[in-house]
Amino acid sequence: MGMTLFDSPSFANHEGVHAFFDEKTGLKAVVAVHSTARGPAVGGTRMWNYASSAEALEDVLRLSKGMSYKNAVADLEMGGGKSVIIGDSRTQKTPELFRAFGRAVDTLGGVYYAAEDVGVSVADIAEARKTTSRVLGLKDGPEASGDPSPVTAEGVYRSTLAVARRLFKQDDLTGLTIAMQGVGHVGGYLADKLAAAGAKLVMTDVNTATLAEVAARTGAEIVAPDAIYDVKADIYAPCALGATLNPHTLGRITAKAVVGAANNQLATPEIGRILFERGVLYAPDYVVNGGGIINVAAEMNARQTKGAFDPAWVEKKLSRLIETFDEILERSAVENRPTHEIADAIAEARIAAAADEKLKQAA
Repeated sequence: MGMTLFDSPSFANHEGVHAFFDEKTGLKAVVAVHSTARGPAVGGTRMWNYASSAEALEDVLRLSKGMSYKNAVADLEMGGGKSVIIGDSRTQKTPELFRAFGRAVDTLGGVYYAAEDVGVSVADIAEARKTTSRVLGLKDGPEASGDPSPVTAEGVYRSTLAVARRLFKQDDLTGLTIAMQGVGHVGGYLADKLAAAGAKLVMTDVNTATLAEVAARTGAEIVAPDAIYDVKADIYAPCALGATLNPHTLGRITAKAVVGAANNQLATPEIGRILFERGVLYAPDYVVNGGGIINVAAEMNARQTKGAFDPAWVEKKLSRLIETFDEILERSAVENRPTHEIADAIAEARIAAAADEKLKQAA
């Protein structure tokens, strides 16, 4: 392998990277803390059967930096971090494993707060909660934020409306065809909202039962998973896997805009530039899907103020996020620069400003 931690291209000035091992439960976890400039690092926990520890490290570093940017763009008083547990989530999960994970997170003293992500459920987080208070995404209690999916969907929906105003000069989605890839949790809620606003939906999902159900209630047309890229649509909405904007699909997508809920939609940053040069408006994924983390932040807020979860606070932050998205679209047009580069620049500026402020206060 040869590569060491600090030489990894994904190291990206992380403040801390922590490896945890628990012999009794077999826990192998890595927690990456990219930045605490804006507050405690917050980000999900992913349980995945990584082929190697190098692959796990690469993933956690990339995701952790991504959370710094996502939280900054959503204007939350939180930094970015992420954790991965190496193992098969279908066969290797035990309550003891997540209690051991909770103990590991607790040793970090509040620098990092964990929430659920791929392979980790609300029940797993509840198990970790028995050994640490540094977890978010609870389903009960006054501060619990519950399922973030509806809020994520609402943010993507409002972003789609912002794109329709800019590209098609209309206030709703009447007459626009939207190709949806994935109508699972977030996608299902999003489909309902898009259909209600007048969009004609064409959708696919590997889960045929869910697909049939969502299509029936939204009047959507169903296509095979691979055919979604060839749909003649105004907007392509990736709401499932990452990296579906790649060299193999680029030539097939004819949509004028990409607005979806999936994470890491661009296979490489270069793809964002190609889309821009082709005149396709790409809505940066971590901006438009920020509703979920705003929901989680409201739980953190309630925890810190000893209050209850406040939907009005969530609404205020969501509106602010859409304003930021509008600003990104405006600046992209004015500066003639790809949207994902503008989004990164805004996030970096906010993180840097907070870091400077922190230094001043320390002095």
